[in-house]
Amino acid sequence: MEGTPFFKLSEYSFVAGLLAVGLALLGYVLAIVLSRLGVRRSGLAAAGAGGGTVSFGGPSITAGLATYGTIVAWLGLAFLTAWLILRTIAVGHGPFANMYEFSVSFSWGVLGAYLVFERRYHLRTLGLIALPVTLLMLLYATTIPSTNEPLVPALQNNLLLTVHVAVAIIAYGSFSIAFGAALLYLIQPATGRRGLPRPEILDEISYRAVVVGFPFLTLVIVLGALWAEVAWGTYWSWDPKETASLVTWLIYGAYLHARVVRGWRGRNSALLLMLGFGATLFTYFGNLFFGGLHSYAGLNQ
Repeated sequence: MEGTPFFKLSEYSFVAGLLAVGLALLGYVLAIVLSRLGVRRSGLAAAGAGGGTVSFGGPSITAGLATYGTIVAWLGLAFLTAWLILRTIAVGHGPFANMYEFSVSFSWGVLGAYLVFERRYHLRTLGLIALPVTLLMLLYATTIPSTNEPLVPALQNNLLLTVHVAVAIIAYGSFSIAFGAALLYLIQPATGRRGLPRPEILDEISYRAVVVGFPFLTLVIVLGALWAEVAWGTYWSWDPKETASLVTWLIYGAYLHARVVRGWRGRNSALLLMLGFGATLFTYFGNLFFGGLHSYAGLNQ
């Protein structure tokens, strides 16, 4: 509860995670800016007055900043993981019962998914999309009260609540990576591919991310229906959140069908993923505007 050591430590972990994500993004941005200015492994040398030179020397500045960004991003994930654990201990249930808790958990999912794909494909360019999404969600969480209120009856099934929202976090995090790769794919013609990965690599990352996220989104809907029957006496009520989840599932299902059965790739495929991520965000934020059964106590999962 508020005022306990675990609650305070969770708040400190949240702030540390927010700062780490911001610093990681700064490292990436500085690396790409310096890369555009022509910084190379030998350092930048510019002619000065009287023929003198100014040189950074040593190892590549851009590579060092990018590595620093990734290390600090992992540190940010560690802080947010600590937040998940400490918040759970402090409130006595999974940290998924209000918008503050779910926003931080969403950030954890996006950051974790990015770091997994970065480790697999060694594409830090993807962080220029994933880290801003993570940072924006964390900043959004700062605008929401972090107080812990007693759970309403519909949320008192801790196991279903925890599993339902946990799989949603994995799905949303994976879809964020698919969105990032699709966005990079679409902006390549405008940038001349300067510094961007090959289109086929971005297309593959998008597909792999959806392959991870789609089964978890399916579980979100199935577990949500089970939870709804326990909480409200019906498996499906066409609540805005339920409907948005179904639409999102259909979009990503259509993407996988088009990809696997018809071999659909390229620009149209990337555009469909952009639509899918828009539907994901609508699923997340929609009940703030349209109400529904998921709107109690600021809950929006």
